[in-house]
Amino acid sequence: MSAYLHCLSHTPLLGYVDPADEVLAEVDEALAAARARIAAFDPELVILFAPDHYNGFFYDVMPSFCIGMAAQAIGDFHSLAGPLDVPREAAEAFAKAVLEDGVDVAVSYRMQVDHGFAQPLELLLGGLDTKPVIPVFINGVAVPLPSFERARRLGEAIGRCAQSSGKRVLFLGSGGLSHQPPVPELAKVDARMADRLLGSGRQLPADERQARQQRVINAAEGFVADPGSLHPLNPAWDNHFLDLLEQRRFAELDRMSNDELSVLAGKSTHEVKTWVAAFAALSTFGPYRASERYYRPIPEWIAGFGSLSAHSLA
Repeated sequence: MSAYLHCLSHTPLLGYVDPADEVLAEVDEALAAARARIAAFDPELVILFAPDHYNGFFYDVMPSFCIGMAAQAIGDFHSLAGPLDVPREAAEAFAKAVLEDGVDVAVSYRMQVDHGFAQPLELLLGGLDTKPVIPVFINGVAVPLPSFERARRLGEAIGRCAQSSGKRVLFLGSGGLSHQPPVPELAKVDARMADRLLGSGRQLPADERQARQQRVINAAEGFVADPGSLHPLNPAWDNHFLDLLEQRRFAELDRMSNDELSVLAGKSTHEVKTWVAAFAALSTFGPYRASERYYRPIPEWIAGFGSLSAHSLA
């Protein structure tokens, strides 16, 4: 087995607004099993597809996709802070190969990432720098958004490059599933918030970052008390999406528009394109088998929370 995959929902609300103990125990069990499988696979290279939440990427320049040549996690919501172990030459080779494969991708030698990248590395690998990792940003919140088809093509290009590396490669997808927390939209905010979205939010003062995080916590508490206060979670769509990935039915996602997805499952559900990219990358190694599926709607985390593994059969 030369390629392995794990996709996982992330949540900044872990430890802030938690579900019942039995739900936490379920999640912990799924994570422990995933960690054990990944440890047994012992990857030599990790490729992590993840989004951002206006902590590292802003409207001064908002790429659809970006590969990091170096990356630093900011430590929001008590996630880990510090540098990722990015193998620069390998990252540069991947960026070159993806561009030559016809997929437009930006590069960053100072990528700043948040919990969307840090949390899966911490929960699944035990830290930010335990394995060499190439971070791949996929825009999941800032319109205009990339399509499912473009995310799939990105994943396939990265998968083809990974095949030629000769390494045991772990593909990670971080984000989703259905959810719509209170993320600001450029067309609907005042001048001060617009300035933050245009780039001044990269280095928020501590009091502003705390206030921002408290707004998310308050929204989660409000959602638990009143499910109508935010866009509803959609377990039916979430499970259908997992079915599509397990059955390699990418074409059905290719036909789905961004507007349709936002209406069905919430505007932040576009983070699932990280899962599509990861599965598309794995698919280039040949047939795969998905396993160890876990799903539960968790309103305390404003998330349809999922976890799914897969491995190549070649």
